[in-house]
Amino acid sequence: MIRDFTNIEYLKYGNKEQQQAYIELTKLSIFEDLQAYSPILTGTIPIGINIPGSDLDIICECSNHQKFAETLTYLYSDKDKFEIRTNTRANLLSTIASFQVGGFEIEVFGQNCPTKKQNAYRHMLVEHKILNLKGGTFRREIIRLKQEGFKTEPAFAKLLALAGDPYVELLKLKV
Repeated sequence: MIRDFTNIEYLKYGNKEQQQAYIELTKLSIFEDLQAYSPILTGTIPIGINIPGSDLDIICECSNHQKFAETLTYLYSDKDKFEIRTNTRANLLSTIASFQVGGFEIEVFGQNCPTKKQNAYRHMLVEHKILNLKGGTFRREIIRLKQEGFKTEPAFAKLLALAGDPYVELLKLKV
């Protein structure tokens, strides 16, 4: 079953970390505050393969990076460890703000690309489908590899025996 990741309500019914993430994100009103940027929570927490220290990644679509940075600074500069930067990622200008709230590091990532077309979202959908197909043992192995220091996509590539760039090859899978 494909989950609607565009609405964080599913977190309320998830594991302990997902429920805590829901509480913190709701208290912060981040999805309401960033609604104009089509925010989506991505990463390991939504699909239940997080490890201690996993952050909450929120992707956004922004065409005006200066305005986006000003918005993020206005909303979150009072939060612990607030940092913001703009650089180029995957040949696209990206603005990234990070800060800490309620035991979570939150990273807000903006590109001039629809959120549903951004790689973070696309990777998460593929990973979610694979986890559902492969079951609990596979999920535990992914978590074990992550605990050993693997990033998520390389962990999937290792277990699926994918050759080449794991970030590219994962998106080629037909699941």
